[in-house]
Amino acid sequence: MQVVSYIAVMIGAYLVGSIPTGYLVARAKGVDIRTVGSGNIGATNVFRFLGKPAGIFVLVFDGLKGFAACAWFVDGVAKIFAAPPGDEVYLRLVAGLAVVLGHNYTCWLRFKGGKGIATSAGVLAGIVPVALLIILSLWIILFSLTRYVSVGSLAASFTLPFATWFTTKNWTLTLVTGAMGVLAIYKHKGNIQRLLNGTENHGAGSGRLGYGAGEIAARKPTQRDVVGARPPAR
Repeated sequence: MQVVSYIAVMIGAYLVGSIPTGYLVARAKGVDIRTVGSGNIGATNVFRFLGKPAGIFVLVFDGLKGFAACAWFVDGVAKIFAAPPGDEVYLRLVAGLAVVLGHNYTCWLRFKGGKGIATSAGVLAGIVPVALLIILSLWIILFSLTRYVSVGSLAASFTLPFATWFTTKNWTLTLVTGAMGVLAIYKHKGNIQRLLNGTENHGAGSGRLGYGAGEIAARKPTQRDVVGARPPAR
């Protein structure tokens, strides 16, 4: 039954994480969020092009996905399969990784999802809340100083395993949160390139449907762009 409980947690948490919140919210407003801005379905891109209410909703819901998967969902699975009390900690860690992978590589959008920052924060709230407060404070400070969302996210992701070790002295937790941090940094590779090129966008935007300079430079034309383009005037 122990193996079954781990399999159930992995599959269930992945499916919870795979709910493409940003994509669904944008679709409800008649927009394919994958074709505007950075093309990412996460809260920042939604905030930038659909405004505060939509962006905040996506941020909160994506965070709840992470918390629900490693807290409420694991509790339910543990009861159904009568998992030993000592297994719950490891089930939460498995769920945490699975829900972030589900968000980043959602099966509903050909395995192209978000960057996992909000979902990871939800997971951290369930397993290492003090470490979350540390990296959240760092994010706020760096965003306030630089006005770059990506700078705060990258620094927080890099600091996460150190904050986990400092607050828990637990190698297992540190390794798992370190893996989450590495995954988040990898998903920001486009942002890193734009930062190096000086074309990254400041702030979260103001809810306008358009492109920032960095996004125009970095974004590849889509089929919609080509089909919808007007012929040049003669």
